[in-house]
Amino acid sequence: MSISDLYPTGLHQQNIGHFATIVRLALLDNKIDVKELELLKRLAMRLDITSVEFDAILKNPKNYPVNPPVSYDDRLVCLYDLTKMLFLDRNPTIDKTSMLDRIAVGLGFPIENVRNIVKEAIKFFLKEPDINDFKIVIKKVNPIIH
Repeated sequence: MSISDLYPTGLHQQNIGHFATIVRLALLDNKIDVKELELLKRLAMRLDITSVEFDAILKNPKNYPVNPPVSYDDRLVCLYDLTKMLFLDRNPTIDKTSMLDRIAVGLGFPIENVRNIVKEAIKFFLKEPDINDFKIVIKKVNPIIH
């Protein structure tokens, strides 16, 4: 057993927290449908979530804390993933919008601009976007200096 097996990296813990948040969103209606499961499997692969971790997170996603990323681009990727899961059914409801507001604040977006960010994210997801287009749109409503 190596040291890295004993002490998981911060990035992996962040990915686990992010994935657990996505699972919690998928479970808002107390079930995970086929489309949601397919998306979760793709995200798990991208985030290096093992099958053991995947099963454990699916069983109890609330056991994993959210560790928001420091990098602006990483925050955009998280917002993209979370928005995609929330609006997979292309049905923007007040509950989902309110949830996305709280998620955006939790990811570190400025409170005074969250409404604009969420509005653009939802509008964008109703059009079948990709991550690069998503970053461009959100950066337009929330510019930062690098």
